[in-house]
Amino acid sequence: VPAPGRRVYVAPANFAGQGYAWSRALERHVDDLTAVSMAPVRDGGFGFRVDDPVPYPVYAASRRWQRAQRKQVLRFTHVVLEAGRPLFPRLGAGTAAAEVAELRAHGLRVAMLFHGSDIRSPDRHAASSRWSPFHENGWEEVPRLREIAAVNKATATDLGVPVLVSTPDLLLDVPWARWCPVVVEPERWASGTPLLERERPLVVHAPSRGVVKGTALVEPALRELDAAGVIEYQPVSGVPNDAMPALYGEADVVVDQFRIGNYGVAACEAMAAGRVVVSHVDDQVRSAARDASGLDVPIVEATPDTLSDVLRRIAGDREAFREVASRGPRFVDTLHGGRFSARV
Repeated sequence: VPAPGRRVYVAPANFAGQGYAWSRALERHVDDLTAVSMAPVRDGGFGFRVDDPVPYPVYAASRRWQRAQRKQVLRFTHVVLEAGRPLFPRLGAGTAAAEVAELRAHGLRVAMLFHGSDIRSPDRHAASSRWSPFHENGWEEVPRLREIAAVNKATATDLGVPVLVSTPDLLLDVPWARWCPVVVEPERWASGTPLLERERPLVVHAPSRGVVKGTALVEPALRELDAAGVIEYQPVSGVPNDAMPALYGEADVVVDQFRIGNYGVAACEAMAAGRVVVSHVDDQVRSAARDASGLDVPIVEATPDTLSDVLRRIAGDREAFREVASRGPRFVDTLHGGRFSARV
């Protein structure tokens, strides 16, 4: 438990290392405040940094650990509960709703923070987007995600605590929430590799979840352009987080996602590296980012239908797209470098 002063506990998800990143942003930009992130970890994960990594079986099943951890958490002053997940699954009712009520009864101030599929309504998204992954009849997770989002929205509504979301598209699901942008370390991703100077631009696609990123929709075009000698396509999978700065830093173009209409951590990392980022980003998301930062999102718009033409334009008009990429580091530093999120 940190020293006296405001003590913030951020747990128990740390998706894409964001619990840790928000904790560091708070400590850097808010006086008289210390923060600790906790998350259960599994063998073979991507190794995102976290202050208090707990083996998943201990988090999920050990009442002894949970009782000891509960005593420590009650010594904090604030809790940011991530993803609607319980901190202590086998104590009491084992739900986030019950824990929020208990923490508040002990005088702690609590906010709930959602990352994406934990609060995004599959039905709302499918109705609004032609490219939505929730149109996939074979995606067996959809019924479970629908139930999780409904339960979390009801919990967030009933408890009346502050609600934060990590991406602006989620404001369509919880309009009373506040956007707390994802955070990356711009200096960690900075790259000195010249951009778009190869004969064939190196195009990287590193999907964390192919069904959500739309990998199956865009890979045929990427492979076709590679075979035609327009680009060099490099698919990436299973790369640990520590190796990603070097990988993005060598790329010319990072092809991100084409189904959710949003941009997240990976796109911010690639923009911080000064790469050309190509992705499908909805107008609502672009507008929210512009209102917050005063800057346009420097992501080149494409859909599965237009990706091939967009990449051909990038290969043929390199100076114009170097200019787009050059705006990435400033945009990330302004909105995703930690200061903005710490204020929220």
